[in-house]
Amino acid sequence: MRKVFAGLAALLMLVIVLQFFLAASGAFDSAPNEEAFRPHRALGYMSVLLALVLTVVAAAIRLPGRIVGRCGALVGLAILQPVIAVIARGLGDSDTSTTAGQLVFGLHAVNGLMIMAVNRTVLQEARVLAGPASATGAGAGDGAPRPGSAPAS
Repeated sequence: MRKVFAGLAALLMLVIVLQFFLAASGAFDSAPNEEAFRPHRALGYMSVLLALVLTVVAAAIRLPGRIVGRCGALVGLAILQPVIAVIARGLGDSDTSTTAGQLVFGLHAVNGLMIMAVNRTVLQEARVLAGPASATGAGAGDGAPRPGSAPAS
C-alpha cells in the first residue's frame, strides 16, 4: 500500500505541474477568462479530491503523523485556491479587475507554489517509505532469511 501512496503522491505532483501549464495557457488565450480557464478550474477541483484521497490513504495505512498532517495541509491549501480566486474577483468590478483584486489573485500562484513544495516533501517521504528496507530497518542483520533468499547453512 505504501507504493500506492507514493504513486498517488507522484500523480498529484503531475497534476500540479499540469495546473501551472493550464493557468499559463488560459492567461495567454484570446478567449474570455471564463472559457480560457475552464480546464484549469476543472483540474483544480480534481486536485482537491486527489489530495483528500491521498490523506485518507495515508491515515488508513498508518503512515507517520507528519505525513498525514502534510497531506491534510495539501487539502487545506487546495481548498484555499478557489477561495482566493473568489475573493480576488469580488474585489474587482464586473468586467475589470482592480489593483487589490490583482494583488489578491497573485496569492493564488503563491499558494500553488506552496502546494507544490508541500507535495514535494510528501513525495520524497513516500518514496523512502515505499523503497526497499534500509540497512537500519527491521530484519537487518538479525540473521532472519529474507523472502526469496536461500537459508544460511
